[in-house]
Amino acid sequence: MLEKGMQAPDFSLVDKDGNIVSLSDFAGKKVVVYFYPKDNTPGCTRQACAFAAAYGEFEKRGVVVIGISKDGVASHAKFAEKYGLPFILLSDPDLTAIKAYGVWQEKKMYGKTVMGVARTTFIVGEDGMIEEVMPKVNPDTNAGDVLALL
Repeated sequence: MLEKGMQAPDFSLVDKDGNIVSLSDFAGKKVVVYFYPKDNTPGCTRQACAFAAAYGEFEKRGVVVIGISKDGVASHAKFAEKYGLPFILLSDPDLTAIKAYGVWQEKKMYGKTVMGVARTTFIVGEDGMIEEVMPKVNPDTNAGDVLALL
């Protein structure tokens, strides 16, 4: 997994509306990039809704919020519409950014070892360097924890 002080890998992925979004599009801005396992699951929904509830605070601070999972564009569009998510959701079905950030990891599910996305949040500075890495975040407190660090 990437560490604080490292260059954040650039990515170009498709958002919920079919537009290509790159991390480099936000050069000069602070960006919160959070990786989550799956749309419409309990933890991921609580995490997304917490970011949505705090979105005004992120906007006031000029901070861009990007959520990334391997779900498809249509899934992201439904997820965003259902919960009124105002921030960017990117689809990474080929695991390009997920692997570049080191969040594709072994996980234990129902006693079996499987590969999946480790719920992780990165704060990327205006210069493109990683300012904070938050592994194994709590979906209920992640947005508030990020705001406290900003």
